[in-house]
Amino acid sequence: MTDEQGGTRPVRLYCFAHAGAGTSSFDGWAGRVGPGVEVVPLPLPGRGSRVGEPTVTGREALLADLMGHFAEAPRSQPFALYGHSLGAMVAYTLARALRDAALPGPALLAIGACPPPTAPSPLSDACALPEADLVGLLAESGAVPDRAAPGGFWYRTVLPVLRDDLALAHRLRIAAREPATGGPLNIPLLVVAGDRDPLARPRDMAGWLDWTQEDSALHTVPGDHYFAGGRELPALLGRACRTVWRTERIHTSHTA
Repeated sequence: MTDEQGGTRPVRLYCFAHAGAGTSSFDGWAGRVGPGVEVVPLPLPGRGSRVGEPTVTGREALLADLMGHFAEAPRSQPFALYGHSLGAMVAYTLARALRDAALPGPALLAIGACPPPTAPSPLSDACALPEADLVGLLAESGAVPDRAAPGGFWYRTVLPVLRDDLALAHRLRIAAREPATGGPLNIPLLVVAGDRDPLARPRDMAGWLDWTQEDSALHTVPGDHYFAGGRELPALLGRACRTVWRTERIHTSHTA
């Protein structure tokens, strides 16, 4: 796709992070995705650069925050979505909503570290647990700092956002199982699992392959639940973005 000056437009790779996070997981990605791909991390309300805003905990509030951004995007600008853990459900929900609204959708949907909506999800299923039980589960996944103490900074500032994010993920997973708000997409799907992720094991992640009617693939990369900080994932996504965009251009030229 060329712009008005005759240059090639990059594929925009919009990224959504795991629960409780801003966009720091995607620091350094710009130099790792390779040519032709522009990394655009999007923090949700209450995280990162939007820390002063109220969090969202439901599907409708999430889409009210996101849809305007994509509805106003240039139709000639190709884009892809990547979501990690909670972000995977955000990316799926957004892709489905764009299709239902007859708006341009992503050339690629990529999801990582999140079991499909029809499988158990240890963290999001625990969103309503008492504090001690929830913290224990979060600690098992490596989400609690070693020095965090009840009443301290982490408990007062991070834990409430984490709980809200897990509630959001839980509600998005329920909505994805409803015929009116979920079901298979007609978008190429890339599923990424960490080989040491105890919360979204590769065999569980394979269930996502039934959630699209287009081409799909499952890749396993080194790492635990937080493998987004490694080098393998952005390189993989960069290659996938370039591949699907070349395929889409070839298809468009043949049907024009």
